[in-house]
Amino acid sequence: MADVTMENPGTARPDILGIEDLKVHYPVRQGFGFRRGLLKAVDGVNLDLKAGECLGLVGESGCGKSTLAQSILGLVPASGGRIVLDGQDVSGASSHSDRLDRARIVQMVFQDPFASLNPRHTVGQSLGGPLKLHGIGNASEREDRVAEMLRKVGLRPDAAKRYPHEFSGGQRQRICIARALIVEPKLVVCDEPVSALDVSIRAQIINLLLELKNELGVALLMISHDLGVVEHMCDRIAVMYLGRIVEQGRWDEIFTAPAHPYTRSLIASIPDPMNPASGSIRLQGEIPSALDPPPGCAFNPRCSQAIAACRAGTVPEFSALSPTHHARCHLLQGL
Repeated sequence: MADVTMENPGTARPDILGIEDLKVHYPVRQGFGFRRGLLKAVDGVNLDLKAGECLGLVGESGCGKSTLAQSILGLVPASGGRIVLDGQDVSGASSHSDRLDRARIVQMVFQDPFASLNPRHTVGQSLGGPLKLHGIGNASEREDRVAEMLRKVGLRPDAAKRYPHEFSGGQRQRICIARALIVEPKLVVCDEPVSALDVSIRAQIINLLLELKNELGVALLMISHDLGVVEHMCDRIAVMYLGRIVEQGRWDEIFTAPAHPYTRSLIASIPDPMNPASGSIRLQGEIPSALDPPPGCAFNPRCSQAIAACRAGTVPEFSALSPTHHARCHLLQGL
Protein backbone atom coordinates (compact mmCIF):
# COMPACT_ATOMS: atom_id res chain seq x y z
CA MET A 1 0.00 0.00 0.00
CA ALA A 2 1.31 3.46 -0.87
CA ASP A 3 1.50 6.25 1.67
CA VAL A 4 -1.76 7.95 2.57
CA THR A 5 -2.52 11.60 2.14
CA MET A 6 -4.50 13.42 4.75
CA GLU A 7 -6.92 16.30 4.64
CA ASN A 8 -6.88 18.79 7.47
CA PRO A 9 -10.33 18.80 9.07
CA GLY A 10 -12.21 22.06 8.80
CA THR A 11 -10.06 23.64 6.09
CA ALA A 12 -10.94 24.60 2.55
CA ARG A 13 -7.42 25.56 1.53
CA PRO A 14 -6.42 24.17 -1.87
CA ASP A 15 -3.60 21.70 -2.35
CA ILE A 16 -0.38 23.35 -3.51
CA LEU A 17 1.54 20.09 -3.68
CA GLY A 18 0.29 16.59 -4.33
CA ILE A 19 2.70 13.64 -4.54
CA GLU A 20 1.31 10.27 -5.60
CA ASP A 21 3.35 7.06 -5.35
CA LEU A 22 6.55 8.91 -6.23
CA LYS A 23 9.62 6.82 -6.97
CA VAL A 24 13.19 7.91 -7.68
CA HIS A 25 15.32 4.88 -8.52
CA TYR A 26 18.90 4.91 -9.76
CA PRO A 27 20.39 1.97 -11.69
CA VAL A 28 23.74 1.05 -10.16
CA ARG A 29 26.31 -0.52 -12.44
CA GLN A 30 29.75 -1.97 -11.81
CA GLY A 31 32.50 -2.50 -14.35
CA PHE A 32 31.73 -2.63 -18.11
CA GLY A 33 28.05 -1.77 -17.67
CA PHE A 34 27.28 -4.73 -15.41
CA ARG A 35 24.09 -3.92 -13.56
CA ARG A 36 23.97 -4.58 -9.82
CA GLY A 37 20.46 -3.35 -9.16
CA LEU A 38 18.40 -0.32 -8.26
CA LEU A 39 19.12 2.20 -5.55
CA LYS A 40 15.63 3.14 -4.36
CA ALA A 41 16.21 6.63 -2.97
CA VAL A 42 12.46 7.38 -2.92
CA ASP A 43 10.17 4.38 -3.07
CA GLY A 44 6.46 5.11 -3.29
CA VAL A 45 5.87 8.36 -1.39
CA ASN A 46 2.52 10.13 -1.14
CA LEU A 47 2.27 13.58 0.42
CA ASP A 48 0.01 16.60 0.18
CA LEU A 49 0.57 20.19 1.23
CA LYS A 50 -2.00 22.97 1.38
CA ALA A 51 -1.72 26.69 0.78
CA GLY A 52 -0.12 28.46 3.72
CA GLU A 53 0.69 25.20 5.52
CA CYS A 54 4.05 24.08 6.87
CA LEU A 55 4.81 20.37 6.51
CA GLY A 56 7.88 18.91 8.17
CA LEU A 57 9.73 16.02 6.52
CA VAL A 58 12.13 14.40 8.99
CA GLY A 59 14.52 11.49 9.09
CA GLU A 60 18.19 10.63 9.30
CA SER A 61 20.69 11.52 6.60
CA GLY A 62 20.38 9.08 3.72
CA CYS A 63 16.66 8.41 4.08
CA GLY A 64 15.76 10.19 0.81
CA LYS A 65 14.55 13.59 2.04
CA SER A 66 16.78 15.70 -0.20
CA THR A 67 16.17 13.48 -3.23
CA LEU A 68 12.43 13.96 -2.72
CA ALA A 69 12.95 17.73 -2.54
CA GLN A 70 15.03 17.77 -5.71
CA SER A 71 12.39 15.74 -7.52
CA ILE A 72 9.72 18.28 -6.55
CA LEU A 73 11.94 21.03 -7.99
CA GLY A 74 12.56 19.00 -11.15
CA LEU A 75 16.28 18.73 -10.42
CA VAL A 76 16.18 14.93 -10.56
CA PRO A 77 13.76 12.92 -12.72
CA ALA A 78 11.12 10.72 -11.14
CA SER A 79 11.11 7.02 -12.00
CA GLY A 80 7.38 6.74 -11.39
CA GLY A 81 4.38 8.38 -9.78
CA ARG A 82 3.01 11.90 -10.11
CA ILE A 83 3.90 15.38 -8.82
CA VAL A 84 1.09 17.95 -8.97
CA LEU A 85 1.95 21.58 -8.25
CA ASP A 86 -0.91 24.04 -7.85
CA GLY A 87 -3.18 21.78 -9.88
CA GLN A 88 -0.65 21.15 -12.67
CA ASP A 89 0.81 17.70 -13.27
CA VAL A 90 4.52 18.41 -13.70
CA SER A 91 5.69 14.79 -13.64
CA GLY A 92 6.83 14.72 -17.25
CA ALA A 93 7.55 18.44 -17.67
CA SER A 94 11.05 18.91 -19.07
CA SER A 95 11.04 21.80 -21.56
CA HIS A 96 12.53 25.20 -20.74
CA SER A 97 9.09 26.81 -20.48
CA ASP A 98 7.91 23.96 -18.24
CA ARG A 99 10.84 24.54 -15.91
CA LEU A 100 10.13 28.28 -15.81
CA ASP A 101 6.48 27.62 -14.98
CA ARG A 102 7.50 25.26 -12.18
CA ALA A 103 9.98 27.81 -10.81
CA ARG A 104 7.18 30.39 -10.46
CA ILE A 105 5.28 27.94 -8.23
CA VAL A 106 8.06 26.39 -6.15
CA GLN A 107 11.44 27.65 -5.00
CA MET A 108 14.08 26.21 -2.70
CA VAL A 109 16.27 27.35 0.18
CA PHE A 110 19.35 25.13 0.31
CA GLN A 111 21.31 23.94 3.32
CA ASP A 112 24.59 25.77 2.75
CA PRO A 113 24.26 29.55 2.34
CA PHE A 114 27.97 29.82 1.57
CA ALA A 115 27.63 27.62 -1.55
CA SER A 116 24.18 28.88 -2.62
CA LEU A 117 25.20 32.36 -3.79
CA ASN A 118 27.44 33.16 -6.76
CA PRO A 119 30.47 34.94 -5.25
CA ARG A 120 30.91 36.99 -8.46
CA HIS A 121 27.40 38.43 -8.33
CA THR A 122 26.26 41.21 -6.06
CA VAL A 123 23.25 40.53 -3.87
CA GLY A 124 21.21 42.74 -6.18
CA GLN A 125 22.21 40.64 -9.18
CA SER A 126 21.39 37.39 -7.34
CA LEU A 127 17.94 38.63 -6.35
CA GLY A 128 17.19 40.52 -9.54
CA GLY A 129 18.20 37.66 -11.83
CA PRO A 130 15.06 35.55 -11.21
CA LEU A 131 12.86 38.59 -11.82
CA LYS A 132 14.58 39.27 -15.15
CA LEU A 133 14.44 35.57 -16.11
CA HIS A 134 10.67 35.48 -15.57
CA GLY A 135 10.11 38.85 -17.26
CA ILE A 136 8.84 40.53 -14.10
CA GLY A 137 8.96 44.34 -14.21
CA ASN A 138 11.40 46.74 -15.81
CA ALA A 139 14.85 47.55 -14.41
CA SER A 140 13.56 50.17 -11.99
CA GLU A 141 10.72 47.98 -10.75
CA ARG A 142 13.08 45.07 -10.23
CA GLU A 143 15.42 47.28 -8.20
CA ASP A 144 12.50 48.35 -6.01
CA ARG A 145 11.41 44.76 -5.56
CA VAL A 146 14.93 43.71 -4.52
CA ALA A 147 15.02 46.51 -1.93
CA GLU A 148 11.60 45.47 -0.62
CA MET A 149 12.60 41.84 -0.21
CA LEU A 150 15.82 42.76 1.56
CA ARG A 151 13.79 44.75 4.07
CA LYS A 152 11.41 41.82 4.56
CA VAL A 153 14.29 39.54 5.56
CA GLY A 154 15.80 42.12 7.91
CA LEU A 155 18.57 43.57 5.73
CA ARG A 156 19.17 47.11 4.53
CA PRO A 157 18.42 47.88 0.86
CA ASP A 158 22.04 48.96 0.29
CA ALA A 159 23.02 45.30 0.79
CA ALA A 160 22.10 44.90 -2.87
CA LYS A 161 25.40 46.55 -3.84
CA ARG A 162 27.55 44.19 -1.80
CA TYR A 163 28.96 40.69 -2.46
CA PRO A 164 28.19 37.47 -0.54
CA HIS A 165 31.62 37.33 1.16
CA GLU A 166 30.77 40.57 2.98
CA PHE A 167 27.98 38.86 4.96
CA SER A 168 27.81 36.38 7.81
CA GLY A 169 26.28 32.93 7.40
CA GLY A 170 22.97 34.01 8.90
CA GLN A 171 22.82 37.08 6.66
CA ARG A 172 23.59 34.95 3.60
CA GLN A 173 20.73 32.62 4.47
CA ARG A 174 18.44 35.66 4.75
CA ILE A 175 19.55 36.61 1.24
CA CYS A 176 18.82 33.08 0.01
CA ILE A 177 15.35 33.26 1.56
CA ALA A 178 14.77 36.62 -0.16
CA ARG A 179 15.86 35.13 -3.49
CA ALA A 180 13.47 32.19 -3.07
CA LEU A 181 10.53 34.48 -2.29
CA ILE A 182 11.16 37.27 -4.75
CA VAL A 183 9.16 35.68 -7.61
CA GLU A 184 6.23 35.11 -5.20
CA PRO A 185 6.11 31.31 -5.31
CA LYS A 186 3.29 29.41 -3.63
CA LEU A 187 5.63 26.80 -2.14
CA VAL A 188 9.15 27.04 -0.73
CA VAL A 189 11.10 23.85 -0.05
CA CYS A 190 13.60 24.39 2.78
CA ASP A 191 16.28 21.68 2.82
CA GLU A 192 17.96 21.79 6.25
CA PRO A 193 17.98 25.62 6.13
CA VAL A 194 19.58 26.13 9.56
CA SER A 195 21.83 23.09 10.00
CA ALA A 196 24.91 24.90 8.62
CA LEU A 197 24.39 27.94 10.84
CA ASP A 198 25.61 28.76 14.34
CA VAL A 199 23.22 27.73 17.08
CA SER A 200 22.91 31.36 18.17
CA ILE A 201 21.25 32.44 14.91
CA ARG A 202 19.20 29.35 14.05
CA ALA A 203 16.19 30.60 15.99
CA GLN A 204 16.33 33.92 14.11
CA ILE A 205 16.13 32.19 10.72
CA ILE A 206 13.35 29.84 11.88
CA ASN A 207 11.30 32.76 13.20
CA LEU A 208 11.93 34.71 9.99
CA LEU A 209 10.59 31.83 7.89
CA LEU A 210 7.48 31.61 10.07
CA GLU A 211 6.88 35.37 9.87
CA LEU A 212 7.20 35.36 6.08
CA LYS A 213 4.96 32.30 5.78
CA ASN A 214 2.23 34.05 7.74
CA GLU A 215 2.71 37.40 6.00
CA LEU A 216 2.91 36.10 2.43
CA GLY A 217 0.71 33.00 2.72
CA VAL A 218 3.39 30.78 1.20
CA ALA A 219 3.45 27.04 1.95
CA LEU A 220 6.65 25.54 3.38
CA LEU A 221 8.06 22.04 3.08
CA MET A 222 10.59 21.96 5.91
CA ILE A 223 13.13 19.15 5.51
CA SER A 224 15.20 18.37 8.57
CA HIS A 225 16.78 15.62 10.64
CA ASP A 226 16.07 17.75 13.72
CA LEU A 227 12.61 17.21 15.19
CA GLY A 228 13.18 20.15 17.53
CA VAL A 229 13.11 22.48 14.50
CA VAL A 230 9.95 21.05 12.95
CA GLU A 231 8.16 20.90 16.30
CA HIS A 232 8.46 24.69 16.48
CA MET A 233 7.53 25.37 12.87
CA CYS A 234 5.24 22.77 11.36
CA ASP A 235 1.50 22.08 11.22
CA ARG A 236 2.02 18.46 10.18
CA ILE A 237 4.98 16.10 10.16
CA ALA A 238 5.94 13.19 7.92
CA VAL A 239 8.67 10.80 9.09
CA MET A 240 10.77 9.21 6.35
CA TYR A 241 12.95 6.11 6.57
CA LEU A 242 14.85 4.50 3.71
CA GLY A 243 12.75 6.01 0.92
CA ARG A 244 9.31 5.57 2.52
CA ILE A 245 7.05 7.54 4.82
CA VAL A 246 6.64 5.51 8.02
CA GLU A 247 4.45 7.92 9.97
CA GLN A 248 2.60 11.18 9.42
CA GLY A 249 0.17 13.31 11.34
CA ARG A 250 -0.42 16.65 12.99
CA TRP A 251 2.58 17.87 14.95
CA ASP A 252 0.80 17.40 18.28
CA GLU A 253 -0.10 13.80 17.38
CA ILE A 254 3.47 13.00 16.41
CA PHE A 255 5.00 14.49 19.54
CA THR A 256 2.42 13.39 22.11
CA ALA A 257 1.62 9.93 20.72
CA PRO A 258 4.34 8.73 18.29
CA ALA A 259 3.32 5.32 16.98
CA HIS A 260 6.31 4.07 14.96
CA PRO A 261 9.40 2.87 16.88
CA TYR A 262 11.59 4.98 14.58
CA THR A 263 9.61 8.14 15.36
CA ARG A 264 9.81 7.41 19.09
CA SER A 265 13.59 7.00 18.81
CA LEU A 266 13.95 10.31 17.00
CA ILE A 267 11.85 12.13 19.59
CA ALA A 268 13.75 10.52 22.45
CA SER A 269 17.00 11.87 21.03
CA ILE A 270 15.85 15.54 21.19
CA PRO A 271 17.89 17.38 23.86
CA ASP A 272 15.90 19.28 26.50
CA PRO A 273 17.77 22.33 27.90
CA MET A 274 15.92 21.89 31.20
CA ASN A 275 16.94 18.25 31.51
CA PRO A 276 20.67 17.50 31.03
CA ALA A 277 19.97 13.76 30.84
CA SER A 278 17.65 14.15 27.85
CA GLY A 279 18.76 13.39 24.32
CA SER A 280 21.01 10.58 25.51
CA ILE A 281 19.05 7.90 23.63
CA ARG A 282 20.59 7.10 20.26
CA LEU A 283 19.49 4.79 17.49
CA GLN A 284 21.58 1.65 17.28
CA GLY A 285 23.29 0.76 14.02
CA GLU A 286 23.32 2.59 10.71
CA ILE A 287 20.56 3.19 8.21
CA PRO A 288 20.69 0.30 5.67
CA SER A 289 21.66 0.80 2.05
CA ALA A 290 18.84 1.74 -0.30
CA LEU A 291 20.55 -0.58 -2.81
CA ASP A 292 19.91 -3.60 -0.62
CA PRO A 293 17.13 -2.79 1.89
CA PRO A 294 16.11 -5.36 4.51
CA PRO A 295 13.05 -7.49 3.72
CA GLY A 296 9.75 -6.56 5.35
CA CYS A 297 9.92 -3.43 7.47
CA ALA A 298 13.16 -1.66 6.59
CA PHE A 299 13.60 -0.55 10.21
CA ASN A 300 13.51 -4.09 11.64
CA PRO A 301 17.33 -4.58 12.02
CA ARG A 302 17.45 -1.57 14.35
CA CYS A 303 14.12 -2.03 16.13
CA SER A 304 14.04 -3.48 19.64
CA GLN A 305 10.36 -4.36 19.20
CA ALA A 306 10.68 -6.25 15.91
CA ILE A 307 8.63 -9.45 15.61
CA ALA A 308 8.70 -12.22 13.01
CA ALA A 309 6.27 -10.36 10.73
CA CYS A 310 8.64 -7.38 10.63
CA ARG A 311 11.40 -9.55 9.17
CA ALA A 312 9.15 -11.27 6.63
CA GLY A 313 8.91 -10.06 3.06
CA THR A 314 5.77 -7.96 3.50
CA VAL A 315 6.10 -4.19 3.84
CA PRO A 316 3.66 -3.03 6.54
CA GLU A 317 0.68 -1.00 5.41
CA PHE A 318 -0.47 2.21 7.04
CA SER A 319 -2.67 1.90 10.11
CA ALA A 320 -5.07 4.75 10.88
CA LEU A 321 -4.71 5.94 14.47
CA SER A 322 -6.96 8.95 13.82
CA PRO A 323 -8.33 10.64 10.68
CA THR A 324 -5.06 12.58 10.45
CA HIS A 325 -2.53 10.22 12.05
CA HIS A 326 -1.18 7.13 10.28
CA ALA A 327 1.83 4.85 10.82
CA ARG A 328 3.40 2.00 8.86
CA CYS A 329 4.17 -0.70 11.46
CA HIS A 330 3.28 -4.40 11.81
CA LEU A 331 2.72 -3.89 15.54
CA LEU A 332 -0.23 -1.64 14.70
CA GLN A 333 -1.93 -3.98 12.21
CA GLY A 334 -5.55 -4.61 13.15
CA LEU A 335 -5.81 -1.67 15.56
